[in-house]
Amino acid sequence: MTTRTTMLLSLLGLALLLPDRVHADAAPSPQPISIYLDGQQLQPETQPLNISGTVLVPMRGLFEAQGAELSWDNASKTVTAVKGGTALTYTLGSSTALLNGKTAQLAVPGQLSQGYSMIPLRFVSEALGSQVTWEPASGSVLISSASAYETSVTWGVNLRSTPDAGSSTTSLGLLPAGSKVHVIREVDALWLEVRTADHVRGYVSSKPKFTDYRSPSLLQKQGEALIASGKKYLNTPYEFGASPDQTDTFDCSSFVKRVFGDTLGIELPRVSYDQAQEGRKVGVGELRTGDLLFFTARGLDIGHVAIYAGNNRILHTYSKEQGVHMEDFSSKWKQRFVTARRIL
Repeated sequence: MTTRTTMLLSLLGLALLLPDRVHADAAPSPQPISIYLDGQQLQPETQPLNISGTVLVPMRGLFEAQGAELSWDNASKTVTAVKGGTALTYTLGSSTALLNGKTAQLAVPGQLSQGYSMIPLRFVSEALGSQVTWEPASGSVLISSASAYETSVTWGVNLRSTPDAGSSTTSLGLLPAGSKVHVIREVDALWLEVRTADHVRGYVSSKPKFTDYRSPSLLQKQGEALIASGKKYLNTPYEFGASPDQTDTFDCSSFVKRVFGDTLGIELPRVSYDQAQEGRKVGVGELRTGDLLFFTARGLDIGHVAIYAGNNRILHTYSKEQGVHMEDFSSKWKQRFVTARRIL
């Protein structure tokens, strides 16, 4: 976990004017609220305050999470935040603030509560150039920083109304290669919720072909999706030289090719030796779910391939007796191990 993420988790504050007013004064929010900053879900350290429909949370994390530098005058309870060409000065308890020298109105004044300086999220975020969206259905607040459009479309992809490629979903348009989008959240291993530069929200495939978006959490989800897909073929018979165009039988490399193609749209070469040239080399000590492991077999330097399944387990096929199966990455396999390649 990065220092920035730790700071966000421990300090991030939330303040959002909800569409339905809740009549409570300085009361903790009755329902948990999910917070996303540029697609990353965060958890504030302390419960928000709900004041007549406006929710407030700690101030420092809110500024720092969005890249502002702070100075605090404890005597006057005044904070000055600077980000780029924006300067915001606010005195706790006041209903106004100075934004680049001009007076700006707050919906609800900030206040001190249980040792935390609380301030409205929407006011602070928008002052710093971010966008704030409230999703009543999921109880989520989405904060998008000013530099949010960080993900590039690398292959033309449909923007869809739901995270589904079936006929029940509506295409909101084709995003051409080179388009910029902001990833609001990772729906699952296969879908991203995004916002386009012209503020249209929808869903795009997270398969590696379509965008350059990568994150540790998405890569882990995609590795697990590969294993789940491969396990659907457990006990499928082994056949050396099996055709990759069918799934009644597999050999080691046709199995790997099928799993990567069907799950993530990644087209690998047909034979294990060529597959070992794909991706990048990784060491045994840094294996991640979904990595490919290559071994000597049949007198060949590389004659067998398996998918690393995590927890020192591998998923592969090589014998008519077992077919597709899981087993330990044991000493017998480590003695024959040649290299590991990371495709994702």
